[in-house]
Amino acid sequence: MTSHISIRSAARRALAAIGCALTLAACEKNAVQDITGTLPASRIRFFNFGLNAPSVNFYANDTKVSATSSTTGVEAVTGVNFGGVSFGGLYAGIAPGGYTISGRIAAAVDKDVPVSRLPVTLADGKRYSVYLAGLYDATAKQQDSFIVEDPFSDSTDFSQALVRFVNASHNANPLALVVRNTTTTTQTPIGAAVAYKAAGAFVGVPAGVYDLSALEVGSTTGPITRTAVSFAAGRIYTITARGDITIGGTTNVNRAQLDNTPNR
Repeated sequence: MTSHISIRSAARRALAAIGCALTLAACEKNAVQDITGTLPASRIRFFNFGLNAPSVNFYANDTKVSATSSTTGVEAVTGVNFGGVSFGGLYAGIAPGGYTISGRIAAAVDKDVPVSRLPVTLADGKRYSVYLAGLYDATAKQQDSFIVEDPFSDSTDFSQALVRFVNASHNANPLALVVRNTTTTTQTPIGAAVAYKAAGAFVGVPAGVYDLSALEVGSTTGPITRTAVSFAAGRIYTITARGDITIGGTTNVNRAQLDNTPNR
């Protein structure tokens, strides 16, 4: 009898010890984490529209803000490619304040060499888009860049879509975007003409399918066009002119074209 009690007591002590060990382990390593802290108050995203530009990662000071996922545990040698946008067009959270935004080469050759440096001040609660643009200088490893604010409301207006225009074509004169509804044929100017490195205001248009033209001042035919672009009610869109304004057609990678990336 005594031996049975001793065995049961020893078993209870062993289970209690295991329970304590598990409790401590949970407290030290595996406890549910509190992730209810406040998010960074500003938002930012990045476009690589520099002609002949390398794939880059974007940094705020020395902190990487954009990246490409890797399955090897080693940093990927691809970043935001030419013609691409970080995070699939979504915004990253960033604390408001002053930064130097840089695009740094992602490839193994010249790894992390900065091709652009852009001093910026990000305001509390505002959204921004950063663009690499212009011609990439492969000798100096330098690229033009600029930033625009994306001033749209957090509320959603389901009666229309909002559209604005950015000019990232380095050799274009000021351009004005006009959208033509393919059903009603109604033409709507999306603000006034926009110079290189600038953005126009958001303009409301009915939901529908549109043909787009970026026109030089005084012209009725656009040097850059795009057809059959859908704008959904409640959504917000940025149309950006990019590429070399002197190159037309549909195949040259550096041709002038209109990018459509939703803000929301």
